[in-house]
Amino acid sequence: MSAGTVKYTLGVEEEYQVVDAESRGLDPRGGPVLERARQTLGEQVVPELRAAQIEVVTSVCLTLAEVRAELVRLRRRISEAAHQEGCRIVAASTHPFSRWQEQPITSDERYRRLVESYKQLIHEQLVFGFHVHVGLDDREAALGVMNHLRVWLAPLLALSANSPFWQGEDTGYASYRTQVWGRLPAAGPPEPFASLAEHDALVEAMVATGGVLDAASVYWDVRLPEKLDTVEIRVADVPSRLDEAVMLTGLCRALVRVCHERVGRGEPHPDARPELLRISHWNASRYGLDRDLVDVEARRAIPAREMIEKMLLLARPALEDHGDYEEVSSLVGEILEGGNGARRQRKTYERTGCLEGVVDALIEETARGTDTI
Repeated sequence: MSAGTVKYTLGVEEEYQVVDAESRGLDPRGGPVLERARQTLGEQVVPELRAAQIEVVTSVCLTLAEVRAELVRLRRRISEAAHQEGCRIVAASTHPFSRWQEQPITSDERYRRLVESYKQLIHEQLVFGFHVHVGLDDREAALGVMNHLRVWLAPLLALSANSPFWQGEDTGYASYRTQVWGRLPAAGPPEPFASLAEHDALVEAMVATGGVLDAASVYWDVRLPEKLDTVEIRVADVPSRLDEAVMLTGLCRALVRVCHERVGRGEPHPDARPELLRISHWNASRYGLDRDLVDVEARRAIPAREMIEKMLLLARPALEDHGDYEEVSSLVGEILEGGNGARRQRKTYERTGCLEGVVDALIEETARGTDTI
């Protein structure tokens, strides 16, 4: 199928924190909240690793307007269910002060197997993710998209970074989730593949050698889901603001489309050394937009604004064709001027002097635009 006839459908997964309305700490009543939410959302809301963690899954969407409407509906229903249980909902990738040692793991066979396999690494995974699926039913072409997209994962991370605090401390990182999650054996940016057969053989070998439980446990920052015809981009932190979730979704689709078109033209993927790509991701995780980012292709550091603008320029034709450019570019500009989620969390802490105040601000941002405040 040619790039011009692909619909590039969209789907989003957001993982939310369930927090106690009084203490503002994580609350293990995620199960009751989930059951209440399922009365209206059905299987669009699912449990996750932690009892204080809930994931929502949008319907398949064709436009960013549809994505926005889905996320408004999902955030609203989850927030309403949480209120009924004396809880609140936070969209962010770490909780500012709750400790992993005090957070029970969901009772589920798969999670039990993960704990048995990874031990301490899984116990410490008190992090929350944001995943964008872009429909592409040609898996060989989708693999080519992965090869091209690798160099743009770090800028997406820098834009979305929203996890500076961990267990009551400022980590010094904009996205500390990236550091916690990246300890797992099959996480981070993947290496390029010569063919789909090579990719599938590697995944099979990873499972056979015991490094991962199954294909679903290959947690690369961009991957081909085993049961979906999509390119799944998993590098971003969870945006607290609905606008930022919509913006990241639009950028992901545009980048997939541009990369798919390059694959269709037979263009070689960027020559990116894995060592430099790893440094690029570390820089984005450490500094977000507050320092230089790494232009992996040019092998040099450049100002964050310049790198983000370079990505936006690359994505512009696809964004314009989908009618998304004005909305996405405007929202990107707002983040470049006002800062990402990590910067806002730190400013809130400076203003309030307490991490409970940071949680309050995250609750407000998560609910904004859903009529649940």
